[in-house]
Amino acid sequence: MALSLESIVERRLLINYRLDPALARRLLPSPFRPQLVRGEAVAGICLIRLGSLRPTGLPQRIGWRAENSAHRIAVEWDGQAGPESGVFILQRHSGSWLPVLAGGRLFPGVHQHANFKVSEKDSHFKVQMSSRQARIKTEVALGGTWRSELFSSPEEASQFFQQGCTGWSPARQTGRFEDMKLQTDRWRTEPGEVLELRSSFFEALPTAAVALDSALVMRHVPVSWSAPEALPVG
Repeated sequence: MALSLESIVERRLLINYRLDPALARRLLPSPFRPQLVRGEAVAGICLIRLGSLRPTGLPQRIGWRAENSAHRIAVEWDGQAGPESGVFILQRHSGSWLPVLAGGRLFPGVHQHANFKVSEKDSHFKVQMSSRQARIKTEVALGGTWRSELFSSPEEASQFFQQGCTGWSPARQTGRFEDMKLQTDRWRTEPGEVLELRSSFFEALPTAAVALDSALVMRHVPVSWSAPEALPVG
């Protein structure tokens, strides 16, 4: 059985895109389908720094810190009790070798290794990620005018992602998927303004099919990660 984990989300940038539903369907494997908001699929980049990451029940002092990134699409699938929602993670990267070596073995989440450069000052965040598979460069500031076409307010966007906290991704075994659920009783996000963004993954998609929509920032939130036992069957 996979380990459950605890950590502190020191910083999390959720950068959201509007994606053409037909393209989203082509990117997703069965049994997943895009979760639509106002007729659009919701895709994005998660840039997260975890602190005190450790197996559940162990003291914080033995935890480790990791910069991670994920390219994801909000999805639905048919669970045992009806439709469920979460995200499908197309790519995971980490600046720490531990998730690269142990992900998909000791705990869900196969990661590729990447180099991260991070600069943070109060309410200003600059993150660069480079790997053999993808590159990201972004600058995000707290606040700004909310201009999302997907979500009427930062609160609506935050609730959407809080309700879809189960992340599915390909397992090491071909044709199988594994899930990891983020849980916290202190969910809190703030609106962000994207000042700069380059993403090799999204820039490789047809320009008419994808558009930057919005950003949320999460800081200093304790979370746990668990692996539900049920797997969807394609």
